[in-house]
Amino acid sequence: MVSSPDWRGEREAKLVALHERLATAVGGLVSGEDWVRAVTFAARFRSRSFSNTLLIYAQHVERFETGSVSEPWPSYVAGFRQWESLGRSVAKGQKGYVIQAPVTARFASNTPDEALSWRKLGFREVAGPGEVVRSRVVNVKPAYVWDVCQTTGDPVPLRPGPALLEGQAPAGLWDGLARLVESEGFTVGRVASAGEIGGANGVTDYTDRTVRVRVDMDDAAQVKTLAHELAHVRMHDPADAESWGHRGIGEVEAESVAMMIGAAHGMPTDSYTVPYVSGWATTVKGRTPVEVVQATGERVRATALSVLNALDTIQVGGGDPPGLDRTALANTRQPKTPARTVQVPPLAGQVSAV
Repeated sequence: MVSSPDWRGEREAKLVALHERLATAVGGLVSGEDWVRAVTFAARFRSRSFSNTLLIYAQHVERFETGSVSEPWPSYVAGFRQWESLGRSVAKGQKGYVIQAPVTARFASNTPDEALSWRKLGFREVAGPGEVVRSRVVNVKPAYVWDVCQTTGDPVPLRPGPALLEGQAPAGLWDGLARLVESEGFTVGRVASAGEIGGANGVTDYTDRTVRVRVDMDDAAQVKTLAHELAHVRMHDPADAESWGHRGIGEVEAESVAMMIGAAHGMPTDSYTVPYVSGWATTVKGRTPVEVVQATGERVRATALSVLNALDTIQVGGGDPPGLDRTALANTRQPKTPARTVQVPPLAGQVSAV
């Protein structure tokens, strides 16, 4: 008699392997140049978590180096059924890239403000009278996606992209960023030179509730600086001791948000080098550099995404093929195991998007 496959062990092994691959990818970010590359790449795949961005990047590079794919960088990524909905199919022999997909569950409560009052609803269970129902991410499971170069079929339409002139910023980006700064209760101002703000390119003053940017720089540099200061406004309130517990991390986060916003508008950011990653990552007691980078990357992505979603500027795509209905994500082909999950040790900044 042949025993049935141990699907629990198989899935757990896949998740552990995925966790190790992600740790290796994050651990490879050992220089400012590597971090710039990772953040810039994440800007073009911002519809996915920072974890999954790194996983897609690492697996695609491996495939390119072995000749399995024709393009050196991923461009559009989607699930098996999602590509079919766009008139394309995965080419024979092309293996998908494994990513972490969130597993959600429904919870109900009569007193939603009380954290301990929530109860998990069973399959098809209906909430009681007066109960509020919310979904939460409770775990992750393996899922598969393919790059467009691994598929064949109908042409993928091109999105309109922002056009930049030398030294200029994307149209409307300064005004959009200034509006978001002002929505936080700050006043935006410009100064003639760095000498007026202590030699910096820009300064955020929480006491006076002001953001000031020097104007003796190229237009693009001014806009990038304003994006940097907006990140400080949203992420680093001095009243929050944890936010400013490590000044180096705060500066890397703010500049990374600015780089991601710039990259999403086709604005070059390679000329700036983030300080040596391991230097600041190892300063956090009780957490490994991998955990710090992982959490920082997801914070950067979430902050940049909230800014980009609030702007009406022309932006490059976010990694999804044009015309894709994200609600079709549930149809992404999954590993051939029952639709159940197992627990594995979570990474810092666990995914909430795929």
